[in-house]
Amino acid sequence: MPGTFTDPEAQERYFAAYAKVLRKWPVPSEELDIATKFGPTRVRRSGPEHGTPIVLLHGVMGSSLSWYPHLAELAARHPVYAIDSIGEPGHSVETASASTDDDLAEWLSEVLAGISQEKVYLAGVSRGGFLALNLATRSADQIAGVIGLEPAGFAAISVPKFILWSFTEIFLWLLPAAVQRQIVAGDPAVRHTLRPLLFASLKYKAQLPPQHVFTDDELRAIEVPVRLVLGERSHIHRAREVAARVAPLNPLISTEIVPGTTHALTLQQPDLVTAHVLDFAEADPG
Repeated sequence: MPGTFTDPEAQERYFAAYAKVLRKWPVPSEELDIATKFGPTRVRRSGPEHGTPIVLLHGVMGSSLSWYPHLAELAARHPVYAIDSIGEPGHSVETASASTDDDLAEWLSEVLAGISQEKVYLAGVSRGGFLALNLATRSADQIAGVIGLEPAGFAAISVPKFILWSFTEIFLWLLPAAVQRQIVAGDPAVRHTLRPLLFASLKYKAQLPPQHVFTDDELRAIEVPVRLVLGERSHIHRAREVAARVAPLNPLISTEIVPGTTHALTLQQPDLVTAHVLDFAEADPG
């Protein structure tokens, strides 16, 4: 069953919040709706006409707009495509259920075919990182490389633990900016901007496949450079165990663990995240 909002009013509130956050997009952009087997997918294109494209994939229950703090620097040097993932709140419309990992890979492959005729770098946060790696384990035809920022797929996620962490994060988002500056890393203005969109998204009923954990054989099968940027105190995996596991499996996979950060890595260290994406996209794979 495709994902949907609980009622029309909830959908209206979400898209009103979406439109407000969109005003923060720091550079000119073009909206594309890419036809796929699973429904039209909204993609926001920014940046120059030429150069190796960077495709951005957001985290669970997010949208392409969560990337807005990074866009000015990324789009100054590369064509950038930010995707509203199918099956989640946003302007993509799931008309046929993407109910398996094969479906998700097929969907992303169709989106990439619709936006570029050359290989792209995929940058994904959390579930977005999983989506990128999920395609990379199957095919390297469209991909120049993958950078996964706290990607899912490396451990079975403890639902109670993740829910507790999520409620803690939501509490932080509710605090005044002055208090946030004292107790949490990152720019409070970003949380303040995205907060209405976050709460409006809670009225969306996603129907996502169960979270898959990559096997050793799947990770060995990846044929493009991969960089994993992990939070030292992540709540979805043990960062050092992930690094120790992948190192002997595939020399194309490198890992960096960011001290003191959690699964909210992109909020806590936004400048570091932007720098990593640019460095990865501009590095010589050879």
